[in-house]
Amino acid sequence: MSLSFTEKWNQATRRNNSLVCVGLDADPAQLPASVRAKADPVLYFNQQIIDVTCDLVCCYKPNFAFYSALGADGFATLKRTLDHIPADIPVLIDAKVGDIGNVAAQYARAFYELLGGDALTVTPYMGADCVAPFTAYKDRTTFLVCLTSNRGADDFQKDPLGDRPLYEQVVAKARAWNAANNIGLVVGATQPAGLARVRALAPDMPLLIPGIGAQSGDIAAAVKNGCDSRGAGILINSSRGILYASPGSDFAAAARQATLALRDAINAHRP
Repeated sequence: MSLSFTEKWNQATRRNNSLVCVGLDADPAQLPASVRAKADPVLYFNQQIIDVTCDLVCCYKPNFAFYSALGADGFATLKRTLDHIPADIPVLIDAKVGDIGNVAAQYARAFYELLGGDALTVTPYMGADCVAPFTAYKDRTTFLVCLTSNRGADDFQKDPLGDRPLYEQVVAKARAWNAANNIGLVVGATQPAGLARVRALAPDMPLLIPGIGAQSGDIAAAVKNGCDSRGAGILINSSRGILYASPGSDFAAAARQATLALRDAINAHRP
């Protein structure tokens, strides 16, 4: 019997002493010149990154947009990338999908069954019937977009809705829908006060925290405000800061050093 996302994630966190999630968002335009001549440069690049970081991470997070942009071969490249990841490290596919129930069921089948992802990001704003097809996979974890790290997050997510901001309503719904304990939340590192509030409202939910690195989120604040009572419970994602740590042929070694530095920086602030 295969392990659930939570089991894989907890084991990888302990084994690698890591809360680092590496985003596998390879952009062909930013690949080193030494990689571009390969038959499938994105796949080759990803494989090299995985090989040098798999003992330092708790999760990998490929963003589906980068693979769909590759055209007809993109799905195959993503599948082969996932197949290269060690079986004891979970994969969180970042697609932020969200649609009516019968469409959501097809998304769930594509990402959970065909690709074999352990977790998925989902936009919850169409309501319970649109989230249910994902959470029906009880051994997978569905991360609901809650409070994001981008500049436009304030356009809607903090608007008052009744007696609380919209993002807090998302937390309340996530808790109500979490009968199988397989829901997590996405909260950006650039929202330290919001992150602390989400953790207070959802003390035991896993939190995916993007925004470290290229978006300049603060590591110390992310750890302090996001960790659960065990000093864990978070996945701090870095993509560009690791993938493009060097533009040269030493990109893999540089990626390993960047991952190690991030892991150690996070651990320095863990309770």
